[in-house]
Amino acid sequence: MGGGRIIGWGTALPEKVLTNDDLSVMMDTNDEWITERTGIKRRHIGGSTASLSVESARRAISMAGVDPASIDGLVLSTTTPDRTVPATSAAVQHALGLRCGAFDVNAACSGFVYAYVVAHGLLAIGAKRLLVIGTDTLSRVTDWGDRGTAILFADGSGACIVDGVPDAGQLLGWDLDADGSLEHLLYAEVGGYIHMDGKEVFRRAVRIMVDSGRKSLAKAGLGVDDVTLCVPHQANVRIIDAACRQLGIPMDRTATVLHETGNTSSASIPLAWFDAAERGRLNNGDIVLLVGFGAGMTAASAVVEWRQP
Repeated sequence: MGGGRIIGWGTALPEKVLTNDDLSVMMDTNDEWITERTGIKRRHIGGSTASLSVESARRAISMAGVDPASIDGLVLSTTTPDRTVPATSAAVQHALGLRCGAFDVNAACSGFVYAYVVAHGLLAIGAKRLLVIGTDTLSRVTDWGDRGTAILFADGSGACIVDGVPDAGQLLGWDLDADGSLEHLLYAEVGGYIHMDGKEVFRRAVRIMVDSGRKSLAKAGLGVDDVTLCVPHQANVRIIDAACRQLGIPMDRTATVLHETGNTSSASIPLAWFDAAERGRLNNGDIVLLVGFGAGMTAASAVVEWRQP
């Protein structure tokens, strides 16, 4: 049984940008109010889950320099599929010209870490090369007249190619969790908009992220002082600050992009992670803690030893 190593990545954001000033024309709000409460300045809106997934995946494939035919599995994390049936991964597979198994994972904002861990499970039982994507188009399920949710949500995608390796690979420890008794705190009915109990989600989210992050570090045999960079779900700067403070990780060792992207759910962690990599914030051997929470309520974290592609 071997592990996995990321050999390429890619991201995608829609061209249309919606600023806080734009939102102030649509509802009773303003830039200062949104920035103070969320840390978000602008967000990207548009595209479909399939189209954004294809865009980020093509960039990942190009960076990795691999033949699409060599990919033997596609795992797409999304909570906003383009259709009820079939899975959006089928459309992405076809557009990329892949000949492999493809399936969706829905764990809301924890989804990318779920998909990344699942990919390592497939590698451990014989898969050679996998494409892991996290994409959401939350603008399609956002009520743009609801100040409590419209200021948060946006669209985006992040993807990576994970190759099987004979050693343990990059994934050192992980934790996946869910508490279905809390699903009423954040949900969207089929054909409806997102409803959220913001205060309760905030309270639960901090607790969930801290608990999951500590579990992953314990499984990896590491402590918070070993973490070079924490990559949290990009939901709200206050949640990130509170969770990292309780974990004992300062903000200067934390990756954030939500000021530019808003909350992109499954795309959130890969967008922040690969942005940090491109900015030169990661070197060989660095320890990365991915940690998130989502509707359900789900939780997911992973400890990764960074290796440059």
